[in-house]
Amino acid sequence: MELHRTTCRNRQCAMAFILTAVGYLIGVISVAAAASASVSASSTSSCPVDFAYVSNFFPSSCRASPAFPSDECCGAAFNTFGLAVALYLRDFRAFEFPDNSTVFACFSAYDSALHRDGLEGFSVLRCPSFEPNLFITSPDLCSGIQTAEEWQKRIGRMDMDSSCKGDLSTSAACQACSYDVQIAIAKASRLSPNNTACFYYGVLYASSIVNTFGPVNLATAGCLLASQGTPSRKVKPHHMVIYASIGAALVIVMGCATTIFVWLWWRRRRQLYHEEFIKRNKKLLSGSVQPNVGAIWYSFDDVKNATNNFSAKNMIGEGGYSTVYKGVMQDGSQVAVKRIKNCTPEGDAEFKNEVEVIKCVRHRNLVALRGCCVASNTTFGHLRLLIYDYMPNGSLEDYLFDGKKPVLSWPDRQRIVMDTVKGLTYLHTGVQPPIIHRDIKTSNILLDEHLGAHVADFGLAKVTAEGMSHMTTRVAGTQGYLAPEYALYGQLTEKSDVYSFGVLLLVLMSGRPALDIHDAHPLVTDWAWVRVKQKNALEVVDEQIRGSGSPAVMERFVLVGILCAHLLVAFRPTMSQALKMLEGDLEIPSIPDRPLPLTQDSIDTQYDFSGASSFPETIDPCSYKSEDLLR
Repeated sequence: MELHRTTCRNRQCAMAFILTAVGYLIGVISVAAAASASVSASSTSSCPVDFAYVSNFFPSSCRASPAFPSDECCGAAFNTFGLAVALYLRDFRAFEFPDNSTVFACFSAYDSALHRDGLEGFSVLRCPSFEPNLFITSPDLCSGIQTAEEWQKRIGRMDMDSSCKGDLSTSAACQACSYDVQIAIAKASRLSPNNTACFYYGVLYASSIVNTFGPVNLATAGCLLASQGTPSRKVKPHHMVIYASIGAALVIVMGCATTIFVWLWWRRRRQLYHEEFIKRNKKLLSGSVQPNVGAIWYSFDDVKNATNNFSAKNMIGEGGYSTVYKGVMQDGSQVAVKRIKNCTPEGDAEFKNEVEVIKCVRHRNLVALRGCCVASNTTFGHLRLLIYDYMPNGSLEDYLFDGKKPVLSWPDRQRIVMDTVKGLTYLHTGVQPPIIHRDIKTSNILLDEHLGAHVADFGLAKVTAEGMSHMTTRVAGTQGYLAPEYALYGQLTEKSDVYSFGVLLLVLMSGRPALDIHDAHPLVTDWAWVRVKQKNALEVVDEQIRGSGSPAVMERFVLVGILCAHLLVAFRPTMSQALKMLEGDLEIPSIPDRPLPLTQDSIDTQYDFSGASSFPETIDPCSYKSEDLLR
């Protein structure tokens, strides 16, 4: 607001001048009040970005009615906030903020910057384009890329690294840079189906990492980030010389009233935002979580106290989709609290799926779900929590590859295998309709105080009609454990779980990871197959336990792992058959040879199997057709 000096010759003119000045001071105090409320809302977190640039970019036309922003002004607010994400990428080498609390802190700091710039009533949360989870890092976005280093590694050097480096103020320079950025984005989008954010990652990388002048340079922002700069605005100083005492009193009274109003409005607006998330999630699980029917609702305060306010000391595991904390409930029982990272509407299906699946199953070798908790607040942001029975010995992954745990003995490994196969057999045959787990791996096998195994993590599990296969374009699971027909063609059956179990069995027997890119045979299935084919099945067994058990039993476990992880679906047993083979109640059939790798032009197949009772003497690997993989 700018006030012009006038010469007053009468009392009426003087009063008009006073009221105008009073109005100006009211506006100043309102800005300060809104900024104070915003800072208070995010006092528990800090934003790593300085929003001093805002005054040079936010359009002056949006100051007319900041309390009811238009779509155009919300778009401008989105682009201007995008500059903050670009600055964060430049300073911290990450494409998005680490968690909900940081995003809320940055929203609050951004609002405060806008308020200082004259938009007293503006809030980014009133714009539909501002979904907080859009700015939180996740492996589900652009082909799993989350940092600048990962972009450089996956995408490599592109033409935009040269064309976008200098001054982009001319039309020709901007056009050349924009074209090369599109080429890089297209390459990133082709890396995997998860490419929804590759467009934003491309322009953020070009403006923050490549361009010398940085994202808040007017030419760079206008070319790559669609933000148009405006001259800085400065409020001219004014002097009140008449009726100062009356004007000051009016300002104080009206300023206090405005402060209280803004504070109450802000608090209610933020509360409604959190209440909407809780309401949506409880409606999502309506009928799934009830007292005395498996899982129950826990209060957020109980879970927060149990985990010592989600202390880092209580964290016992972390993956791409969740963080797990140890907790002690009021009754003294120990629990594991799984905090799900993807709290967007896109994550609703997996959250509901895990609750729906695990509440219906009860087996001694499956991790039991105690209950759920949904919460949302300024400190933690959106929260989806699942409460399980605590497994004191962690996961099988910890014992095999952490290096801090003792070596698993042969009896312990044998028991873990049998517990796991019994749990999976129950999922396939003990419930109707059958359940396909889809993510069997060492980190999802949890161990109790007696090293008994429990299958965990049903977020990807799929309920299926008995005997029916499914074709899906969304392949979920872990590299090294995925069945080939599922990874290549999206065909999902119970035999997909059988393949993953076979990989798990070979990993447990050998102590090798499922996928080791530094080995001549990266997949443990290929590595074990070579030794079994040479009639040296015991060489698959970990040297640390090789002499501590019956060679015949160890060889039987290895052969069952090879058979379960066969490339061709038709040759894999069911989980029930695998259980009987491991128990010795069912003879292991002859294991057919495997098809040649598609990328291998020639291979020495002149092994002599004439003396091996478990293999056929004459099998032509090349006789298999590609459709056999889907049989």
